[in-house]
Amino acid sequence: MPKFHYIALDQNGQETAGVIDAASDADAINQLRQSQLYPTQVVQEGKGDISAIKKKSKTGTAKGKGKAAAGGSPASLKVKGKTLMIFTRQLATLIDSGLPLLRGLTVLGRQEVNPQMKRAVTTISDNVQTGSTFSESLSQFPKVFNKLYVNMVKAGELGGVLEIVLNRLAEYQEKAQKLKNKVVAAMVYPLIVMFIAVAIMVFLMLVIVPRFEQIFEDMLGSKDKLPGLTKMVIGFSRWMGDNIFYIIIVCAVSYVAWKLFSNTKGGRLTIDRWKLKMPLFGDVQRKTAISRFTRTLGTLVTSGVPILQALNITKETAGNVVVSDAITKVHDAVKEGESMVGPLEASQVFPPMVISMVDVGEETGQLPEMLLKIADVYEDEVDNSVSALTSMLEPLMIVMLALVVGTIVMALFLPLIQVIQGLSQGAAG
Repeated sequence: MPKFHYIALDQNGQETAGVIDAASDADAINQLRQSQLYPTQVVQEGKGDISAIKKKSKTGTAKGKGKAAAGGSPASLKVKGKTLMIFTRQLATLIDSGLPLLRGLTVLGRQEVNPQMKRAVTTISDNVQTGSTFSESLSQFPKVFNKLYVNMVKAGELGGVLEIVLNRLAEYQEKAQKLKNKVVAAMVYPLIVMFIAVAIMVFLMLVIVPRFEQIFEDMLGSKDKLPGLTKMVIGFSRWMGDNIFYIIIVCAVSYVAWKLFSNTKGGRLTIDRWKLKMPLFGDVQRKTAISRFTRTLGTLVTSGVPILQALNITKETAGNVVVSDAITKVHDAVKEGESMVGPLEASQVFPPMVISMVDVGEETGQLPEMLLKIADVYEDEVDNSVSALTSMLEPLMIVMLALVVGTIVMALFLPLIQVIQGLSQGAAG
């Protein structure tokens, strides 16, 4: 039986080389894949240049580990959502235009600017060329291509509609990214204004107020003659100056405690429940969660992923523990042959309109289409809510900033007004 020299990646992304007995190239590749190895090069002895593979075999695992450490294993690679979105849209366009998958991956691998994405696409292209399926190759990069992505591609491969699934994936990612940008914009604006307000207040209290305090002492001679508001501001300024290091330590400890609490199961549940109920922002968070749930589940089921598997994937990508728990109960109900309506209603997250539309979708056999309609409706709702929230927050933030700065400035000018009035009365007398 012929001998085949190979270079392959294991499940951890480490490169390994060796020799295997097989009847043909395809048989060698099949044997390696059954051993959980992903071949990148397979050459039959006597029919090709095997010097590089033999050199790799002699250097052993240490060299392979060194390369993995330098470039990072496939399992550790991670790219931004926008980068993945652009790649998916480009690949969908190429395949839709009639270009073979392997050629499309090769083209995108050459033009990719992001080094992490370039490495992932190049490796996937090599694996597809050596006989691996596209979905198997994607699964080597779990932090780049999540379960939703891999399972949709797998369903597209099995159904022979990969170009349609890639287009759906591209649309899904584009809408998800657009929704995320809107929510982030709504959340970031007040945080930026609050940060500016705090920074201005700290600067005034630690730099400006102490200088005015000295001026007031020289002008009035006694602190007792200062107005009450000025005394209060000066007192607060002194307290901040004396305890600034303690304040920084308390803030740092509070931040660490918050992070630790949010990493616990109970803490995450409490925070996510609070997010859905907090004033002003809670409504946006709830509508975003509903839109994400219905869009993900609808896209998966429409692409041919079985409903139970689709629910499991949707649960992992929900982004909110409360919604994730509700999806788990929906999964259990569907598994027992029951309707989705009961668990959705019991979660108290989904409004009556959503529950009614899901109920109608189940009864008419058009659940995927109904879920996507719900997603479209709630994406528009999020857009409107974010616009209304931003319009409401702008004047509120400006007023808050004006009150903080105005109070301090007034406290500093009151003694000056008092001195001017005293001088005027003395001149008149």
